[in-house]
Parts: sequence; C-alpha cells; structure tokens
Amino acid sequence: MILSIESSCDDSSIAITEIGSKKLIFHKRVSQALQHSQYGGVVPELASRLHTEALPKILEETKRYFKEIKAVAVTNEPGLVVTLLEGVTMAKALSISLGVPLIGVNHLKGHIYSTFIEKEAKLPTLVLLLSGGHTQLIEVESWNRFQVVASTLDDSLGESFDKVAKMLGLGYPGGVPIENLAKEGDAMRFDFPVPLSQSPKMAFSYSGLKNSVRLEIEKGDKKNLQFQRDISASFQRVATAHIVQKLKKYLKTSNRFRTLSIVGGVSANRYIFKEISKVAKKFGVEEVISPKMEFTSDNGAMIGRYGIELFQNKVFTPLEDLDVKSRNSL
Repeated sequence: MILSIESSCDDSSIAITEIGSKKLIFHKRVSQALQHSQYGGVVPELASRLHTEALPKILEETKRYFKEIKAVAVTNEPGLVVTLLEGVTMAKALSISLGVPLIGVNHLKGHIYSTFIEKEAKLPTLVLLLSGGHTQLIEVESWNRFQVVASTLDDSLGESFDKVAKMLGLGYPGGVPIENLAKEGDAMRFDFPVPLSQSPKMAFSYSGLKNSVRLEIEKGDKKNLQFQRDISASFQRVATAHIVQKLKKYLKTSNRFRTLSIVGGVSANRYIFKEISKVAKKFGVEEVISPKMEFTSDNGAMIGRYGIELFQNKVFTPLEDLDVKSRNSL
C-alpha cells in the first residue's frame, strides 16, 4: 500500500491506496473552509497551524496499515510553502520510521489522476484543470508526458468565483454559493464581456471579467437577493463562455483526443460541466468525465493514485531532495 498526504492549501488529507488493485483503503479530508471564511480567503499562517492539528489526528487512524506501507507519497509542489512543509515534514518522518521510500507528487498531476481513483488510467486524454489556483488545458499522453496548451494569464476560474462571492458578501469559498444563486438568476441581465474573445491567444484570463462584475456590484444593491442571483448567473455564464470559446478554438485544430477530463474544484459545478460537455461532444469528443464529487477538491486519494504510477515506474525522491515549491509547471 501507499500512504499519501495532501496539504498544499487549506485541506488536510491522508489516504491509503492498495498498489496492485488501486483500491482506496482509507481516505479522510479535513476542510478548513469554515475557519478561513471570516477572512474572505485562505490565511497561510492559519492554514499551517490547522494542518499541524489535523494531520496527526488523521494519521493516528491509519496506524493499523503501517506494516503494509511500501512508500509515502506527498504533495510537494505547487502550493503554499508553509502548508506544503507540514505534509512534507510528516512524510519524511514516516519514510524514516517505516523504512520506505518517498515519492514527491506534483499537485496538478494529482488532480489529473483524480478521475482514475480506484481505476486503471485511460490515456491519452485532454484535461481541463479548473481549480482555485489553476485554469489549464493540458494534453496528457502518458503517466509522464504532459503538455500545457493554455493557462491563465492572471486569475484562475476558481479564484474568480471566490472573489465575486466576496464582493457580494457571500463568504469563502465562493463556488457553491455562486452556483446555487445562479440557478434562480437571470443570466442575461448583465452583459459582461467574454475575456479574450477577440484574441488569437490560447490562454485564459479572468481579471477583466472580475473587474466588470465589481463595477456592476458597486452600482447595485448587493444585499438584494435577486440582484445577487442575477449577478451570479451572468458571471457564471460569461466565465463558462470564455472556457468554451478557447476549448472550441483548440478542438477546431486538433481532434485526436476521444476523452476530455474536467478536474479540480470547479469541476463540481454542474452548469460548467454540462456546458463544456455539450461543445466537446459537438467536436467529436466521445466521453467527458470528471472525478467523483468527493475527489474534486484537494485530497490525499488523488496524490496516492498518481503516486502509484511513480512507484510502479520506480520514480522515488531522495529524502534530502524533497523540497517544497510554491509554483511549478507540469
């Protein structure tokens, strides 16, 4: 079995995965959303302290599996340095005490493999990674071949949801309240501009849209429920239209992928998933998949699942070389 640890931001999570069968034996995730909500976003120092409380408690529940652990996988990039250190420090201690190798895992690759938890990987696949920190279109050819086709120039899609929610006084995180309000809103009330609609660039951008939303909120009554619904629906429509527009641009020039995986925290948004699925299938994509809802957020199971690929290909990280990085590409 592989023991895997995730602490890249504000979720403390540990999983135990059987290497041969890919079966998830144990998985627990402790969210810090409630503690950070009063600040309107993640406070790194608070997140670090909460990891020091949660991770040892979760680890205590896994002790019965220690004799069967063959490696320890841990997120070491990208993420908040102070929170990554909590997981990496624990992983190093476990590696020494259990006498097993370490596997440093790129958080983004973990998200890509979140659709393969308890399954064999179906590759190649085209991936849309939509999360609080990243918005990327990625060609995945094999377990070690990743090509980023487009990424965000500024804010990520998940980050823009959080910021719009904060403007409306909805707290943190913003994805769920915005999606719920949008269900009863007029998506055409506000004619926000679609980002980069006239640009030939294969890239994403949300700072301009966010600013347009801010200006409308400042003119309106943000405490009015219908106003909140209409802002949410209009924002969600345009934010999604931007993704769809760039995906169309890509699919017009490349139709070699039969599968599209939508991963990351924003993949839990059913409106976005359906809109992207519709356009993908029009361009010949046969299957659009996303992780189970419990694995859309940051979690230890996805780190363990990609950790298995690294273990089976004998890719280990020497203790002295396992460093944390706040930013890194695939």
